Amino acid sequence: PAERELAQSLGVARPTLREALHRLAAQGWITIQQGRPTRVNDYWTSGTSHMLAALAEHPERLPAPLVGWLLEARRALAPAYARAAVRAAPEQVVARLARAAELPPEAHAFARFDWELHRTLARLSGNPVYTWILNGYEALYQRLAPRYFQQPEGRAFSRRFYRRLLDAAMARDPGRAERVTRSAMAASLRLWQRLEGGAGNRGRPGD
Repeated sequence: PAERELAQSLGVARPTLREALHRLAAQGWITIQQGRPTRVNDYWTSGTSHMLAALAEHPERLPAPLVGWLLEARRALAPAYARAAVRAAPEQVVARLARAAELPPEAHAFARFDWELHRTLARLSGNPVYTWILNGYEALYQRLAPRYFQQPEGRAFSRRFYRRLLDAAMARDPGRAERVTRSAMAASLRLWQRLEGGAGNRGRPGD
């Protein structure tokens, strides 16, 4: 519908509607075309990091393999920022990881710790792009990660990873930190796919 008709049907002023439409366009949901109808985008190909936060607000619409996709993304990024963090600030990495010994066997506690660990590593890496990327899916991670950590095997696996990364940081060995993290992220993805019956490989856009 025309802007005037849409504003009337929604009961809002046209400037308010226009602002909302431009916000949706900036987030990749729609394309505004001067003199032509506004087009609703395919968010799988046109979406931005804002899409992740929006998905977190509507858990009933989350695609089943989304956790697997997030783990794949982390597998690609985490080894690099873990290496850089241990090289730049091993003492701070050690301080963060030392807190893992106090973690209770509770899914939300693990999810919070794991998120803060990765944010700390990204920040200490010295490359703010890593932090920006992680910030883009914080809300979604906090909603979905407890599903992984509800599994005793997931919590046990993460404890082993934290210990091994702590050893690498205490040894001030960036290469070892990278290897430990790469191995752990790949194994974490495999574990999730097994727990979900392989769901991490189904439903991907374009398959």
